[in-house]
Amino acid sequence: MIVAGCDIGSRTAKAVIMEEGTILAACVMRDKPDPEESAREVMARALEQAGKRMDQVERCVGTGYGRKQVPFAQAVESEIVCHGRGAQWLEPSIRMVIDIGGQDAKAIKLDEKGKVIRYAYNDKCAAGTGRFLEVMAKPLGVRLEDLGSVSQKSTAPVKVSNQCVIFAETEIVSMINAGKPVPDIVCGLHRAMAHRVAALAKGIVVEGEVGMTGGVAKNEGMFNALQDALGVKIRKIGWDPQMVGAIGAALIAREMAPAA
Repeated sequence: MIVAGCDIGSRTAKAVIMEEGTILAACVMRDKPDPEESAREVMARALEQAGKRMDQVERCVGTGYGRKQVPFAQAVESEIVCHGRGAQWLEPSIRMVIDIGGQDAKAIKLDEKGKVIRYAYNDKCAAGTGRFLEVMAKPLGVRLEDLGSVSQKSTAPVKVSNQCVIFAETEIVSMINAGKPVPDIVCGLHRAMAHRVAALAKGIVVEGEVGMTGGVAKNEGMFNALQDALGVKIRKIGWDPQMVGAIGAALIAREMAPAA
């Protein structure tokens, strides 16, 4: 049985093709302006990688912000459920997932089967999300993907007091003008963001093994800052934490597909 998961997020589109519980292909790309176009292109790339055709896919589940714009999906599911399901399948011992996406942050508690038993999320403010880092990277003159390595060079992290993106950006510009080293500013940003996300997780009580998903998990500086803020060891989920939602969607598609 061939199934697929398609995760259309705020910045990237992901697709996974699975057959009998084995991942045949996994693809990620930057979003197009049109979510439907993103879905079609990322799925086409994944199908090509797998050597399969769309008519061979028995069921597809869409997830993410653009899940309702996946034209070939027979069903949609929330990214909270999909990240939980994908994380537990990849790392069965995980009991809490922290997902930092482009426009929100989530803390998800799971049972031993990957079922969501409690969650908390922030989607009302950019602080604590990938968007926060994206905005701050511009005045610093640092590429988003380089923030992690730059922060590792910090020797005296600054304290960023403003949580609002607009005011934080102004604060950062003032620090730059005052001659503060860029690595210290970046490290300070990671710490400020980590404490905000940690507060979200602590609100539903941090228990058991904790895993991190989403594109921000690839940022080593942010990953380390979140470990420090939570005071626990965190594991990155899977070979690419950004693919976890799409994997979860594919697993749900397999469960929903009629038995052969």
